[in-house]
Amino acid sequence: MQKPNLSIINTSLTSGGAEKVISLLLKKLVKDFNVTLILFYNEIHFPVPQEVDIVILSEKNHNIPFYEKVFNVFRFIRSYNKTIKRKKIDYAVSFLAFPNLLTGIISIINKKPKTFISERGFPSDNTSSKISHYISKVFYPLLYNRCDKLFSNSVHINNDLKENFGVKIPMEIIYNPIEQPKKIIKSNELNTESPINIITAGTLNKRKNQIMIVRAVENLKFDFNVTILGGGELEDYLNYEINSKNLNDKVQLKGKVKDVNDYLIKSNCFILSSFTEGFPNALLEAMAIGLPSISSNCLSGPLELLNDNKPVHINKEEFYKAKYGILVNNDDHVALEKALIYLQNNPNERERYSKLSLERSNDYLLTNIYSQFKNFILN
Repeated sequence: MQKPNLSIINTSLTSGGAEKVISLLLKKLVKDFNVTLILFYNEIHFPVPQEVDIVILSEKNHNIPFYEKVFNVFRFIRSYNKTIKRKKIDYAVSFLAFPNLLTGIISIINKKPKTFISERGFPSDNTSSKISHYISKVFYPLLYNRCDKLFSNSVHINNDLKENFGVKIPMEIIYNPIEQPKKIIKSNELNTESPINIITAGTLNKRKNQIMIVRAVENLKFDFNVTILGGGELEDYLNYEINSKNLNDKVQLKGKVKDVNDYLIKSNCFILSSFTEGFPNALLEAMAIGLPSISSNCLSGPLELLNDNKPVHINKEEFYKAKYGILVNNDDHVALEKALIYLQNNPNERERYSKLSLERSNDYLLTNIYSQFKNFILN
């Protein structure tokens, strides 16, 4: 039986969360579909299976003048549609807002493929200005609703799309997949009096809020180390704060690294400090290694990962022992400090949450998530 033709379109395949999800799904998709990967720009960070046909719409990278980006919109639509026709695509899938909007346009001018769009960030907090927010309010209902179905990685994202952006097409939740790590932490080895090695990973920007971690460890009385992975616009600011608090020997910015797992395996506590998330890949990957985790109770993702999405009330400057990890309120560095003291003083809890992290992460293994994705496409 001939395999159906499926395309995935995205801006690029750089080192982002959505891009990693695409790269993982491609490994399974090639067994069931003839797959075409369409990228706006020639930026590929993740490996792509040989069976995938890659179509690059622009040989430049995304760092181009604004007027050129505007001109590219029309060129991308034309090229995208030509590819759909030439490849006789049956199922067209897109990730992230701008590719989703183009897929909505394609669904108007080309009736052939079934169109599926994926929202990966919390929409109400995912616009950079009032103008972009207004554009989203206008074009999300206009173009998203032209597609057949939508999937996101959080129930909160779908609710936001329905309630605040007028999206009415069928929506489902398909969480981000992960692969089984080659090495995992031995949980019982965390049940010791050793210093607590803290790690976090993410772009150094306001949304990820790494300064919360720096403030939380400033007055700790026990031995600790903090590793912050990632690069970004706030690197100089964080370095200044670390220096001003005399934490140079305790808090280290490692920048972008190729294999995050090499750093996770040497740690014994992961912190997610974000104000908002779509679905926190970094948190999930840390749990898959076996790290006990502390997370801000931000929208969206942490509550779903750490407490089966059951709502909690967390008092100011206090932490909450959730089912699979510890939750604190957004930007509450005092609560984070207390949570770290709790884990340091109770190494048995480090072991317990490590075991629970491993248990929880099994729900997100690639085989399980791909089965849901395939069913979503074909049914």
